[in-house]
Amino acid sequence: MDRIFSIHSENGSIFTLKPLDRESTPWHNITITATEINNSKQSSRIPVFIRILDINDHAPEFAMYYETFVCENAKPGQLIQTVSVMDKDDPPRGHKFFFEPVPEFPLNPNFTIVDNKDNTAGIMTRKDGYSRNKMSTYLLPILIFDNDYPIQSSTGTLTIRVCACDNQGNMQSCNAEALVLSAGLSTGALIAILLCVVILLVLVVLFAALKRQRKKEPLIISKDDVRDNIVTYNDEGGGEEDTQAFDIGTLRNPEAREDSKFRRDVMPETIFQIRRTVPLWENIDVQDFIHRRLKENDSDPSAPPYDSLATYAYEGNDSIADSLSSLESPTVDCNQDYGYLSDWGPRFKKLADMYGGDDSDRD
Repeated sequence: MDRIFSIHSENGSIFTLKPLDRESTPWHNITITATEINNSKQSSRIPVFIRILDINDHAPEFAMYYETFVCENAKPGQLIQTVSVMDKDDPPRGHKFFFEPVPEFPLNPNFTIVDNKDNTAGIMTRKDGYSRNKMSTYLLPILIFDNDYPIQSSTGTLTIRVCACDNQGNMQSCNAEALVLSAGLSTGALIAILLCVVILLVLVVLFAALKRQRKKEPLIISKDDVRDNIVTYNDEGGGEEDTQAFDIGTLRNPEAREDSKFRRDVMPETIFQIRRTVPLWENIDVQDFIHRRLKENDSDPSAPPYDSLATYAYEGNDSIADSLSSLESPTVDCNQDYGYLSDWGPRFKKLADMYGGDDSDRD
């Protein structure tokens, strides 16, 4: 069906119609039919097996892809890779391959190509130590050729990476991240630093939040405020010995603060003579009387603050109703004279009717 071959109808010569490739199809099977010219019924068939002979038309190449690396601490003459090749051709005497440096770079300063004479080659180091900072990857071209006719050759390029290794020569890292970190800090150190930075930021945020929550606006900003009875204690153990006594009167009557600068929580060293004012019961208003008494107490340092409860109910001769105490009253009702109740006006008429006359006594 491929019509690769054809045959001459008179002499039976078989010839090709298309190029042949032994590497893809080494054998071809065809069937040839022979028929008499005078009698077409006389015919026969015969199978023909055609073998394709090999010629050296393929160049040798690497048998596989090699991931080659060299340690930074490598010594001269150290074997880092063994390469082998393959060839699709099948010469009668077998394969024989040779390895050489390319003519453009006959002497490589970093690596040496050693032909092992067994169709393999070894790559050897040529200098003491390699640095990834200077060169992280080396390209080593290798010329490979066979011994058949015509000679076929090819150039295979080996990529060699410089890696960090341990003392036994085992590779540890060759990636770009390790190359960057080798010049500075390790991965663990960078992670630790980042973790410390995150912890510090969290602590700063928490401290700021707590400080903002605990911060309160002081009631008194200026120390010279007249409301000196409100005090802010910055230390533990502060008490009344640290400041002026609490005096609500200063808030209610600022003028009293200007008149008196004495402390109200202790007795003054100088004993003041208590002043006795002249009674003012006649023709005076009760409110005016209370204000006068408050003013007298404000000006007297030995008196308590006027905001305390003070009851002015003194007994004595100044009261026109005489004494109302039962302690000084006579024990005998008959000695009592309630006739003066009639002089007190209509409000005391009931009492005058009850106690003022003889008729009420009989009742």
